[in-house]
Amino acid sequence: MLSKNNSEGRFQVSVHSLDELVPKNHLVRQIEKAIDFSFIYELVQDTCSSQTGRPSVDPVVLIKIVLIQYLFGIRSMRQTIKEIETNIAYRWFIGYDFTQPIPHFTTFGKNYVRRFRDTDIFESIFARILEEAMQHGFVEPDILFIDATHVKASANKNKTIQTLVHEQGKNYQGLLEEEINQDRIAHGKKPLGKKPEPQKKEVKTSTSDPESGLFVKGEKERVFAYTFHAACDRNGFVLAAQVTPGNVHDSRVFEDVLRKAE
Repeated sequence: MLSKNNSEGRFQVSVHSLDELVPKNHLVRQIEKAIDFSFIYELVQDTCSSQTGRPSVDPVVLIKIVLIQYLFGIRSMRQTIKEIETNIAYRWFIGYDFTQPIPHFTTFGKNYVRRFRDTDIFESIFARILEEAMQHGFVEPDILFIDATHVKASANKNKTIQTLVHEQGKNYQGLLEEEINQDRIAHGKKPLGKKPEPQKKEVKTSTSDPESGLFVKGEKERVFAYTFHAACDRNGFVLAAQVTPGNVHDSRVFEDVLRKAE
């Protein structure tokens, strides 16, 4: 028998809590159960006044909003806020009820510029959560995987200027030369002469995002990009990470990422 659903349910008034409506196996429940985010308050206490100014948005809420964006693959902070406004599980995760207005999408950016930039807050949060994962035996660092991936920058490739930069030497080059000189001295020989100054080369620099680098690989289109270098264990836990312009080769950053992981 053909049945038709009416729209009266849209206007039905019922009493429910957010906790009742979030599935028991939802990822946000698992995260909330595993991690006590209250340690963030201690990390940010020096960035806010305890006596003057307007009340800030809860810093734990700000960090959780960013986690939602990355964990669920949302492309922008603007879209993240739209998703939280209508997603019951996301509201539950940040501790907001049905009616509380979600912070404006520019709120995190403003807090980053005014409070978090040039601090180690994000590294400290990363290290603390990683430490908890290690304490629970989730991390197996006996084998380390180091790789890099490129992410396109929001930069117009046609808006550039030519700049002169020093060619970056390989990290191991200085160590190798030092080892050679020590060996020569041990055998009664003179150390090698002073190495020449690094040469300069002309590169294209983006005027809209000068921290990015022009990335070319094979026959792919030239784009301004960043390179994310990461070290992971056998279970996929990121143990160390570093971001460079897209024109920096993986081999030049390998040792830095390795030392961070160690």
